Amino acid sequence: MAGSVKEEPRIRACTVCRDVRNFDLLIEDMEAVFADSWGELTFIETVSFLDDPEAADLELLAIALDDEDAAQTNLVRVIIERAAAKSIRVLLIAESLSPILLHQMLRAGADDFVPYPLPENALKDAIDRLRKTALAAAHAKIAPAQNGCNGTVLAVQSLAGGAGATTFAVNLAWELVQSQGKTGPSVCILDLDFQSGSVSTYLDLPRTEKVYEMLSQTSTLDTDAFYSALQRFQEKLHVLTAPSDMLPLDLLSPDEIERVITIARDSFDVVVIDMPRTIVHWTETVLSAAQQYFALMELDMRSAQNTLRLIRALKADGLSMDRFHFVLNRAPRFTDLGGRSRAKRMAESLGVSFTTFIPDGGTQVRDANDHGLPLAEFAPKNPAAKEIRKLALTLAPAKSAEKIAAE
Repeated sequence: MAGSVKEEPRIRACTVCRDVRNFDLLIEDMEAVFADSWGELTFIETVSFLDDPEAADLELLAIALDDEDAAQTNLVRVIIERAAAKSIRVLLIAESLSPILLHQMLRAGADDFVPYPLPENALKDAIDRLRKTALAAAHAKIAPAQNGCNGTVLAVQSLAGGAGATTFAVNLAWELVQSQGKTGPSVCILDLDFQSGSVSTYLDLPRTEKVYEMLSQTSTLDTDAFYSALQRFQEKLHVLTAPSDMLPLDLLSPDEIERVITIARDSFDVVVIDMPRTIVHWTETVLSAAQQYFALMELDMRSAQNTLRLIRALKADGLSMDRFHFVLNRAPRFTDLGGRSRAKRMAESLGVSFTTFIPDGGTQVRDANDHGLPLAEFAPKNPAAKEIRKLALTLAPAKSAEKIAAE
């Protein structure tokens, strides 16, 4: 009998880089995962290969990039887009790549990334995650878990720099947690200011890479992934901090922001969103999701001018102002009749009404933020803390029958 001819192994994955010898650890890990069923391609070779019928058998492209590949950005985007169109998974291996370039690659359609030098088992773990996601997507469209909370969404935005929106958001979230004792509502605060968010500073929480990992994979985001990115302040308040690196405000699309909010409100009774001061393309998404949208301003000309510009922008887009609540921070005290009169004239000239007046909390507010504590913990008798506490009591959702029984 004639001897059988040994078949060539089917190529299931390919590395794509300028020179694979620059990523020797990647070679070892690819061999560990795919044995002989993988190949090596340059950027130009990959563009041609993706048009070949053999590319249909590919499971994965592992694109390795370093800081010298910045000039290849457009070519890499083409590769990622073509691979995504053929349902080929794309894994980025990034060495000294700027967050902005990494963000662009992920937005182009890359599925995941791992840093280089590769941590132990990092490549295998990333490939296992991609396979698991692909298998789940093949059976059913991934949807966020429904925990039945249908939480209230409260958004907070500053209309001028230093108007105190983050301080207000952090303290409002903490007062809501404390509003009904041990059986109070579950509360989550989302810091969506990807560039200068300070919620982590005001609560003395570290910024972790898990936040960016979660935000870069919102297409497969589920409740477990969302919870893994959260931190807890004093085991009561759940917090999604801003990413550890300064990232573009368009990191997420409106649909991706909506998905994050949906999972958050399905998991918590109240979701407080700390918005960036800048109006972005997903501001309307948050405005539509929020039951109340708090706009913080001060008794000065810059706040007045920015408020007028905001009102004009909303009206130009046909958006309703019904959910807006204008909050005057560092408001004049009750005995300051002159200040109260100025505030009234300001509201009349803007055509708005102030629903909440937060008195000046003085240096205790700054000190509380520097110590990473809410005002209620640092200076509970502070006038600003008392006013935010009153507001939280009016916003806290009614207790469920289960919570009443637990008491």
